[in-house]
Amino acid sequence: MKELLECLERDHTQSPEQLAVMLNRPAPEIAALIKQFQDEKIILKYQTIIDWEKAGVDNVTAVIEVKITPQREVGFDAIAERICRYPEVRGLYLMSGGYDLSVTIEGASLRDVADFVSTKLSTIDGVVSTTTNFMLKKYKYAGVIIDDSEEEHRLVVSP
Repeated sequence: MKELLECLERDHTQSPEQLAVMLNRPAPEIAALIKQFQDEKIILKYQTIIDWEKAGVDNVTAVIEVKITPQREVGFDAIAERICRYPEVRGLYLMSGGYDLSVTIEGASLRDVADFVSTKLSTIDGVVSTTTNFMLKKYKYAGVIIDDSEEEHRLVVSP
């Protein structure tokens, strides 16, 4: 049920009863579907999006372009799986274009990011080159506008 998943993706804090009203379905059915989605790993995780800058936490985020040599029979997957195991890695994508992987990492300082690239990422067999781009400001993350000053204009849903 795509509509339920879209509602949960926008706001996972809504109760099954609230979702049932929005989707015009019985609450027990909604609760059962949510459990089924969790059991089948369709819903992987619920996430809270925090404006860390506003919370006074000063992290450094970098997007690193990585060129790698694909390995026989596994292509890019073996190196990608190794990279995604590092706790600093917040996102990892296989890309088309001039590089193969896009790696997003967070660290407490520029030094942390530099250390990650020089000691962990660039030393992996098959990594040919890296280009590090530091993120200067977040405007939108996971579909949420950061520091949105406009009032929310939601439609009222009635049963």
